[in-house]
Amino acid sequence: MNVFRIFLFPFSLIYGSITWLRNKFFDWGLLPSQSYKHALIGTGNLSTGGTGKTPHIEYLIKLLKDKYKVATLSRGYKRKTRGFQFANEESTVRQIGDEPMQIYYKYPEAFVAVCENRKRGVDKILEKRPDNQVILLDDVFQHRYIKPGLNILLTDYHKIFTRNFVLPTGNLREFRHGAKRADALIVTKTPSVFSPLDRRLLLKELGKYEIPHIFFSFIKYGKWVPVNEKAKETNMQKAKTIFLVTGIANPVPLGEHLKRQCTFLKEFRFSDHHQFTITDLHKIKDKFNATYSQTKAIVTTEKDTMRLRKPELIEVFKNMPVYYIPIEVDFHHEDKKGFDKMVLDFMQSHFPKKKKA
Repeated sequence: MNVFRIFLFPFSLIYGSITWLRNKFFDWGLLPSQSYKHALIGTGNLSTGGTGKTPHIEYLIKLLKDKYKVATLSRGYKRKTRGFQFANEESTVRQIGDEPMQIYYKYPEAFVAVCENRKRGVDKILEKRPDNQVILLDDVFQHRYIKPGLNILLTDYHKIFTRNFVLPTGNLREFRHGAKRADALIVTKTPSVFSPLDRRLLLKELGKYEIPHIFFSFIKYGKWVPVNEKAKETNMQKAKTIFLVTGIANPVPLGEHLKRQCTFLKEFRFSDHHQFTITDLHKIKDKFNATYSQTKAIVTTEKDTMRLRKPELIEVFKNMPVYYIPIEVDFHHEDKKGFDKMVLDFMQSHFPKKKKA
């Protein structure tokens, strides 16, 4: 934590108290919280920054899509539009945001929508797709005007909410005890080799929040996927020198993964959801061309690729092999079975006999 932020602690108490009072208004019924008979599964976090919500949404889509008609709803962060929008063949990142665009590309059978007002968004989805069976709500833990039937909270293993403080001293959006609203907690980005001792210690630390279910997930990296024609021609899966280009909240795990695959890693870090410019890419191109290496490649994330698809940006990199690394989440040991059962039991409670035709 930045030492300077410690002096902001009085402001954290004020901010935290305001959010606490707001939550109490919902608890007491002074502010309305809409429940639906429709199956709603919410994901969210207490902190700002990335905890891996999108790959967990994708996990839920994969789990449910062969049995139920699935829709997703998010704010569409950093999009240039307002109101309700749904993804189609003509959609762009500017219209719906990079993460919804990524989900639409990977799961065209899902109905992908964005709306800053989640209640209005749910109503619109049900209006436009009356036979929809489940809506996956992204980043709704603090959006209490709507009440998911299953509320899943995520926390980053490297930045557990129990060791953090409310803004501006820390990165929490509300006091820690807000976690008690969750039906389940997922500790994300744990090591792929996860010790039983570490697990027990974390379960003890998190136990006081009385969350019914606690699971532990980790990231799995896939094979490099070509982004441009040069990459398709070269068809690399590793390189002596890697130029890592990211505009995500936390690129450190990906950087550590790639360091094990190359001799030299050169990183170009931009802010989360950064809109790449031609100037940005020319700077990377100049560094790439000035670097001598037997094999070299530009590697980015799947989310960043959504913002690099503009023709004028692709043109800058046309003579350099560009790849992205797909990621997915998985659960440790019995957690996968337990998490899947929790979600499927929830769905069965809404549709005991209904399955996708």
